[in-house]
Amino acid sequence: MEPILTPYVREPNSFTLDFFVKHQGYEGLRKALAMQPSALIDLVKASGLRGRGGAGFPTGLKWQFVLKDTPLPKYICCNADESEPGTFKDHVLMERNPHLLFEGCLIGCWAIGAKVAYIYIRGEFYHVQKVMEAELAKAYAAGYVGKNIMGSGFDCDIVIHRGAGAYEAGEETALIESLEGKRAQPRIKPPFPASAGLYNCPTAVNNVETLCNLPPIVLNGADWFTSLGPEKNGGPKLFCVSGHVKRPGVYEAPMTITLRELIYERAGGPLDGRKIKAVIPGGSSVPILLDHQLDIPASFDDVAKAGSMLGSAGIIVMDDTTCMVWAAKNLLYFYKHESCGKCTPCREGGDWLYKILTRIEAGEGEMRDIDLLVSIGNNIAGKTLCAFGDAAATPALTTVKNFREEFEAHVREGRCTVPAPWRAAKTPVGAH
Repeated sequence: MEPILTPYVREPNSFTLDFFVKHQGYEGLRKALAMQPSALIDLVKASGLRGRGGAGFPTGLKWQFVLKDTPLPKYICCNADESEPGTFKDHVLMERNPHLLFEGCLIGCWAIGAKVAYIYIRGEFYHVQKVMEAELAKAYAAGYVGKNIMGSGFDCDIVIHRGAGAYEAGEETALIESLEGKRAQPRIKPPFPASAGLYNCPTAVNNVETLCNLPPIVLNGADWFTSLGPEKNGGPKLFCVSGHVKRPGVYEAPMTITLRELIYERAGGPLDGRKIKAVIPGGSSVPILLDHQLDIPASFDDVAKAGSMLGSAGIIVMDDTTCMVWAAKNLLYFYKHESCGKCTPCREGGDWLYKILTRIEAGEGEMRDIDLLVSIGNNIAGKTLCAFGDAAATPALTTVKNFREEFEAHVREGRCTVPAPWRAAKTPVGAH
């Protein structure tokens, strides 16, 4: 399949308006504006486009839920926070093809009857924000954004809002809270954003990659989109491959491609002399898959059947030199630091998990600590307002489940027993 979302990323001027317009840029918007909003929603529903931010919820269905018969304004919120470790696809789209995102935002606004789209961009993406703001100004000047877009009578603005660098702002209601000038903490649901979102008005929150799929769907049709992947997993997909591979990067492919093909054929496989030990298929918050589980399509449904989640498609590869106790500790440091603090199980449990993992990794743990990790993890997962609690518990739960012997070896030997060329046999564990 030829690249669709990232066809020109190697071109030095692919981010510019002139380059975009020469390659069917904003033609999808022109076609969408000639359609009734309800027909546009039906088209997206027929395409089966699923959200590319993590949950994989059908986009057309989400739009259909947005309240219609209301005097309140409606909004599209683009989730460009992308703070999930191992995920960097949205960064590529915004930096190399920002007008595709602008066009997708405008199509979404027309579909649900919104007049403003907010792009909530990760606080650390300042360099990307500069590119986007410069190109957005050109789109305004050319009449693609603002008043009477392309002579259609449709008025719509796009606002780029820089976040404050909080991972929790990636949760849709926490993002809305942050946009309103509050702390990025999740709201109790219901009500859902579709009825009471930004400024208590009907809102659709969509990921960058999700919105970037809209122009090609409008131009080419629902059947074309569904033909590019397995049933209910159609369209092009961006996969981030990082960790112990020769060619880490973002790769575009249909979801018929297997995880093994992505890792070995696209990313070059593990480093010479190394074997794959574990793979996190959807960003750091999802369960681990082992080497024998990689011969499955990299689709939402097939990865779920294997016991994990495709999530944001941030594939993190770990080879046989990786200490899984250290890996769990490393991830828990991130999650305990990024907890918004609203829910007690997450706020207290994440820190507790990190302290226990630190003790085990330093060779100072006890056998009962391993079961304690599982107990605490199970008392966090599913017991918080948002999915952050599940994410924080997963590194401990999935590593103990698949590599319990390594945890026991740390306790029994007082050191790491995983062979690694840079670690002498008796080097203290904490020196990883």
